[in-house]
Amino acid sequence: MTGRTIVVTGGGTGIGRAVAASFAADGDTVVITGRRREVLDDAVASLGSAGVRAVDFDASDPAAVTAALDTLPPTVDVLVNAAGGNTGFDLPTPAPGDLAALAALWGANFEANVLTAVLVTTGLLPRMPSGGRVITIGSIAARQGAGDYGAAKAAVETWTASLAAEVGPRGITANVVAPGLTAGTEFFRGRLTEARRQRLVDATMTKREGTTDDVTAAVRYLASSGAGHVTGQVLHVNGGAYLGR
Repeated sequence: MTGRTIVVTGGGTGIGRAVAASFAADGDTVVITGRRREVLDDAVASLGSAGVRAVDFDASDPAAVTAALDTLPPTVDVLVNAAGGNTGFDLPTPAPGDLAALAALWGANFEANVLTAVLVTTGLLPRMPSGGRVITIGSIAARQGAGDYGAAKAAVETWTASLAAEVGPRGITANVVAPGLTAGTEFFRGRLTEARRQRLVDATMTKREGTTDDVTAAVRYLASSGAGHVTGQVLHVNGGAYLGR
C-alpha cells in the first residue's frame, strides 16, 4: 500500500526516524515533526527522499499545535505518535517532601508522552479518511512499572482504547506499539550501564536488544490494510520480556 500521507511526531531521532524512513522508502509522503529544527533537518537530509519534509513545533503546547496545523497535510492516512520518552532523565530527583518538584516530574512525563499524542491526534483526526490509522508508541514500562514514566505510558494505553471506540465507526483504527529495550534511540540519554543493559537482555526470551527495525515492523503492520480489524490493542515488541495479556 503506497501513495499515502504519513505524519510521524518525534520523527527526527530513534524509533520515529526509523518509522519515517521505512514509509519514505515505499514512496509515501512523510512529514516528520519535533521541537529541534536542526535534528529534523538532519533527518530529512539523511532520508534523502523528496517526499519527506519537516515541521517543527512543541507537540505538548496547544497553541503551537494549533499554529502548526496550517503547515501539516490536509489529508493524513497514518499518524504515528512517536514523540515522548522518559523526561525524568532530564530533571533532578525531587528531595524528600518536595511536592512541587514531584509534581513537575510527573507533569513533564505526562506532557511529553500523553499530551503530545492527544493534541496532535485530535488536531489531525478531522483530516483522516476511512482506513486511517493512529499508532502511538508506548512502552513495556506501562505494564512493569517505572514511576512517572510508566504511569504516563499506561495512560497512553487507556486513551488509545477510548480513541479506538470513538473513531472505529469511521473506519479508523487506533493502537499502541510498546517496545522494551531498544537500541539506536536517545531514550537512556547515555546513562544505560552495561550491567543494566545485560539484565534487560537477560530478561528477554530472544537474548538480545530490540532494534528500531523491530518496532518499525510492528508499526508497519498496524498501518497496513490487513490490520483493519485490529484496534484498541497493545502490540508488545520486547523479545518476551513481558508477555502481553
